[in-house]
Amino acid sequence: MPHEPAVHHPTPITWTPTPNHPAPTLLPALPTGTGIAWVTLPDGTRTLAYTHPTPTEPAITPTPPAAVPTWAKTTALLAPTVGGGIGAAGIGISYAAPGVLAMAEALWALVALIAAGTVLPLLLRTGRGRCGKGGGPVQHITQNISASGLFGRATGTVNNR
Repeated sequence: MPHEPAVHHPTPITWTPTPNHPAPTLLPALPTGTGIAWVTLPDGTRTLAYTHPTPTEPAITPTPPAAVPTWAKTTALLAPTVGGGIGAAGIGISYAAPGVLAMAEALWALVALIAAGTVLPLLLRTGRGRCGKGGGPVQHITQNISASGLFGRATGTVNNR
């Protein structure tokens, strides 16, 4: 590059020292004890930053946490146990369901058998009876039982008529 000749100015240029940083501005005040302060970075920029407490300002001492109540500890320990028990009961019921259905069928069969056993003698009995009238003879049984004291031995008689 060729060297260019200096430009001739009509007025002489004089050098006066002026600072390169901007004019100071008022920064908003921050509450004390928050750990946040205005900080000047090495390039001259001012910004908010977290700071460590200095020995001159008292550090905020945290209050010890409150003790957990006993009922809360007990509930927290019992919750999984109760949930596991309910889950186990559900699994047991699912395994027992076929057996329960089979038992229900067997009970209905037993009810039908008892009903048949009760009705059948009544049907067979209708043709016989005293003096040609329907129904069987009526029997009267009288029992006399006596005992002495609360734990005394009981004795009794049976009379058939």
